[in-house]
Amino acid sequence: MSAAVQASPLNRLAANLEELGLEGMASSVPEYVRLVADGRKSLVDAMLELTDAQIALKRRADDERRTRMANFPYIKTLADFDWGFQPSVPRGLVEQLATLEFIDRGDNVVLVGSPGVGKTHLSIAIGHEAVMARKQVYFADCSRLVEDLKHASAKEALTRRMRFYEHCSLLIIDELGYLDIGKEGADLLFQLVNRRYALKRSTIVTTNVPVGRWGDVFGSNVTASAVADRLCHHCAMIKITGRSYRLKDVSIGGEDGKEDGA
Repeated sequence: MSAAVQASPLNRLAANLEELGLEGMASSVPEYVRLVADGRKSLVDAMLELTDAQIALKRRADDERRTRMANFPYIKTLADFDWGFQPSVPRGLVEQLATLEFIDRGDNVVLVGSPGVGKTHLSIAIGHEAVMARKQVYFADCSRLVEDLKHASAKEALTRRMRFYEHCSLLIIDELGYLDIGKEGADLLFQLVNRRYALKRSTIVTTNVPVGRWGDVFGSNVTASAVADRLCHHCAMIKITGRSYRLKDVSIGGEDGKEDGA
């Protein structure tokens, strides 16, 4: 007689649930069997609680998977943001963006400010809200994004790679302007922005360079104007004028305070 036949119905049930990928239910079955046998739970109530717990487990796993796929360098939320330290940030507008209505409309967000004022923190916080809302999000450092597109172009795989970036519900391009991207990089970035504009996909850009000086970033006023035209057509522009979080605890002759967001 096989082991499956010899096993008790309870053990077989647990094994079946595990084979179906329902580990959360499988681990709780013995407890609920006792509750039903003792009359403390009806069969329907027991099954409802078991399935609710399994669904919650699945959703947590899905959230964790989407968060990993979003490529965030770290996780920040709006609850972590020091609004008092950065009073120039329009809190009402940021909280409105966190409702994600701008993604439904296909609008964009541009965060402008000096290094360390919280641009990356805010972009990740909004992106995290989008992940929790089950939207496809991807975070990319601008220079690495450009290098990735260059590499794909050299391997004759640009169309496929562009397709990955252009179809994200929300693409976050971080640190535009920190490093020179060159003419090829500028052209590739324009192609991506243009494709997302045509598809009405939302993009968040963080930059330390005012939009009017993007010609220096792209090496061409024409390219810069074309990129800005598409990004800023339907856009929330947030200019942050406060001090750097990284320097808030610095005193003369002292050491930098702990790093927060960029």
